[in-house]
Amino acid sequence: MRQNRRAVSLSLFAMLAGAGLAPVQALAQAASARPRARAVKRYTIEQFMATTSLTGASFSKDEKQILFSSNESGIFNAYTLPVGGGKPRALTASKTDTTYAVGYFYNDDRILFTRDGGGNEQNHLYVRELDGKERDLTPGDKLKASFAGWKPDGSGFYVVTNERDPKFFDLYLYDAATYARTMVYKNDSGMNVSSISRDGNWLAFNKPATTSDSDVYVYDVQAREMKHVTPHKEPASHSAETFDPASKRLLFTSNAEGEFARIKAYDLASGATSDVEKADWDLLGTGYSRNGRHRVSMVNRDGSIEVRLYDDAGNPVALPKLPGGEMRQVTFSESGNLMAFYLNGDRSPSNLYVHDFRNGKTTQLTRSLNPEIDPNDLVEAEVVRFKSFDGMVIPSIYYRPKGASPSAKAKAPAVVFVHGGPGGQTMRGYSAQIQYLVNHGYAVLGINNRGSSGYGKTFFRADDRKHGMEPLWDCVEAKTWLASQGDIDPERIGIMGGSYGGYMTLAALAFRPEAFKVGIDIFGVSNWVRTLESIPPYWEAQRKALYDEIGDPVKDKDFLVATSPLFHAHHIRKPLMVIQGANDPRVIKAESDEVVEAVRKNKVEVEYVVFDDEGHGFSKKKNAAVANAKILAFLDKHLKP
Repeated sequence: MRQNRRAVSLSLFAMLAGAGLAPVQALAQAASARPRARAVKRYTIEQFMATTSLTGASFSKDEKQILFSSNESGIFNAYTLPVGGGKPRALTASKTDTTYAVGYFYNDDRILFTRDGGGNEQNHLYVRELDGKERDLTPGDKLKASFAGWKPDGSGFYVVTNERDPKFFDLYLYDAATYARTMVYKNDSGMNVSSISRDGNWLAFNKPATTSDSDVYVYDVQAREMKHVTPHKEPASHSAETFDPASKRLLFTSNAEGEFARIKAYDLASGATSDVEKADWDLLGTGYSRNGRHRVSMVNRDGSIEVRLYDDAGNPVALPKLPGGEMRQVTFSESGNLMAFYLNGDRSPSNLYVHDFRNGKTTQLTRSLNPEIDPNDLVEAEVVRFKSFDGMVIPSIYYRPKGASPSAKAKAPAVVFVHGGPGGQTMRGYSAQIQYLVNHGYAVLGINNRGSSGYGKTFFRADDRKHGMEPLWDCVEAKTWLASQGDIDPERIGIMGGSYGGYMTLAALAFRPEAFKVGIDIFGVSNWVRTLESIPPYWEAQRKALYDEIGDPVKDKDFLVATSPLFHAHHIRKPLMVIQGANDPRVIKAESDEVVEAVRKNKVEVEYVVFDDEGHGFSKKKNAAVANAKILAFLDKHLKP
């Protein structure tokens, strides 16, 4: 490459010299004639929020329509549009409660959808009748219900609900014509139903022991017998995925034989297990098309999603060639002729596509990015790694703002962005919040501190009982890495995150008060004792696992107090912003109220933003716009010169 560049330079020099120009003068004129770097246009948060978020896909019986969820109206509702393209048509019109489409009925154009109340996560399952009327199939107060699958002929569908006991989810079979239901399984064990065989004779359950150790069980509905599928000695994670179309095998993920999860099969008749699929990263899951002729798997490859497609003989099937981005959420029509999927990129939010296997044609059905935003003004993410304080390598997703340079005036401020969890992962893909900050000049480093998923089970377990310590120190080392980049101002680096990332933000300001210039806590934990005591009843299956990783609020109270920022808020000396949903069932509002009050006693600036109609996260565009505008203004105040 060096020789090629040198040859080009010499050729240019010779050409200009041959034109009768002095070499220095010629090069100067050539440089002045080059187009200047294109100025990056700044966009408002309203422009970013005008981008539409989409999810889910279901084909109608005649395979002419496709159902999906969209927040085009400002909050998620159910929409449909023609498979060949056209304008989306809203099927629901909620203005206050998040509504997600589940799917078309198999034999007519009714649809199922779920809806909660103002972010309280108490979802109910609804049907939209052919005349447009809506009916709650799981009525009642303080219950949570979820769709669990269809009978293959469409004559019925399965639902799990905790109406009988808030701690446990029972399984019911609903008649698709009358909505009459029968209980299939009464759950008193705390295990979660994960999959139902197509013949209805087998149920698969996941049973967590810790956040890094879990088991799979199968239940024989006729014999009423439970079988343990995954006995093991060393800690390992197992998760039931799907029964095969013949109802003879259960496919599940397991990392018992290495650092990463693979797909295995359990033979229901013999009890034998065998390998189905491996990768050098985690296999996230697998599933079959409705007609059973295709199987789809997903690999978490270094923060990106890789989709694999196989035919019914296990042979790889070529996927359509697509522009930049990652394929996600693959769904097949009943015939198997059509495949719906989303394409998501760093500079492009998810768009819905349909691929026709008969003619090889791929059709883009939506354009989600606000047309006022030029993708060239946005940035591609980069996977980076740095060594932490003890030599552990920390993978991260880096967004570098355009225009940043080592010049004193062009050095950029930066933010360490911490994902939720514990056990979450920052991945590549479109984020309006991150692109908004980067578009306004901030470098953003999405850290995958120890304890993050996707990088092997040893890395995942490395934060157990160490929250507020080693994972936090990784975040401080992330600041050091940013400061070492020549185009980042080491004196203008903040930290922010949501949920567990909010906890990490508060912990950073309380336990390493010298490290960051500013912190932004979004729905974050401040008091582990209170959070673990107030876990929603329907988290019963996960409760003990959280206790094992973080601490038992009774047995380990002293440790939890020592690692809870609220009890150390007197150390916080840097400006803090706290964002909270009033209806949050996971991190209740009292968490934020108390830490805000405690920090204000230090005479430290605290900006507190509460949304009365939100829960744990943003469900409404208008609220996300308000919050992100306030976040940018807060950062500008403290990190811009």
